[in-house]
Amino acid sequence: MAEDSNRFLTSISSGGGYSQVKQEQYTLYLRKLHKEFLEIWNETPETTAKISDFEKYKVLGTGAFGIVYLAKHVTTGRYYAMKMLEKEKIVKLKQVEHSFYEKKILCGLNFPFVVYMKYFFKDNVYLYYILPFIPGGEMFSHLRKLGKFEETTSKFYGAQVILALEYLHALDLVYRDLKPENILIDRHGYIKITDFGFCKLIHGRTWTLCGTPEYLAPEIILSKGYGATVDWWSTGVLLFEMSAGYPPFFASDPMRIYEKIVAGKYRCPSHFTMELKDLISHVLQVDVTRRYGNLKNGVLDFKNHKWFKEIDWDALLNMRLQPPFIPKVKHPGDTTNFEVFEEEKIKESPINLFEDEFANF
Repeated sequence: MAEDSNRFLTSISSGGGYSQVKQEQYTLYLRKLHKEFLEIWNETPETTAKISDFEKYKVLGTGAFGIVYLAKHVTTGRYYAMKMLEKEKIVKLKQVEHSFYEKKILCGLNFPFVVYMKYFFKDNVYLYYILPFIPGGEMFSHLRKLGKFEETTSKFYGAQVILALEYLHALDLVYRDLKPENILIDRHGYIKITDFGFCKLIHGRTWTLCGTPEYLAPEIILSKGYGATVDWWSTGVLLFEMSAGYPPFFASDPMRIYEKIVAGKYRCPSHFTMELKDLISHVLQVDVTRRYGNLKNGVLDFKNHKWFKEIDWDALLNMRLQPPFIPKVKHPGDTTNFEVFEEEKIKESPINLFEDEFANF
């Protein structure tokens, strides 16, 4: 399914900005993807694998609910990221519904710049989400290593983020957790957004306080009720952090960060080009009625901004642009681009824990 997702209307001409006509044609394509997503969303997919189908190797990451392993499918020999979510922790932290919707969302995603669910299953202790292994590691690690990205690199990644968010919003999904830690670099140098734990299907507004402090939009902090506008705000934060090496609003105390965000005051480094400063000023708008992504022209305000003038959006979608950076990947199961984590003890139980709570999984 998702392997075919990067085919688009190659008949649409490229270059010279993105016209209203091209955007209307692209919107039709997104509507088709939305229809496909809803068909999967309304199904109850069967469990598609079992733990004995996989060999576990190294820990790729850890989180509040569990652990991510590099795993190899015994039959096909392909490598995957095996996300193991501990049922007990999910129940204790009241995240059963979140985990259920993360599974449903991942099963329906089909776009070049987001991950998707290949297999899922459960046992007595864990839920297992089997996702493609993206061997280039987190954008966060590369950003910390380099200090900051050149603007051409930020532009290349930022444009993919904009296309990914446009896709998610077309599905009525609000991502709510954009940050360098949740963006992976694939072996070809393109991005994949991962970790859909906070992603939510929203019609209208929601009021949940969730996300990472430095990336929270003012309307989340002020409990105003919000929708897709929060993802565009966090895009502005990401463009700033990629190009500066630090976020626009930071402090040691989260409350101080929130004060700065609500005030909307930040200072761009002197090396930012005028075009980047201008774009960020239109995105980090506290007033949502003035924020890019939420105006009459929608995402076209990004696609036609002068900072993005070199981006051929259709070629980017079809992954035909030369990436500014290609990670070193020696073989399909190479984990050298990931941090080293200690092995974790896998829990076992003779009985099926929280069977009722996870009956729908």
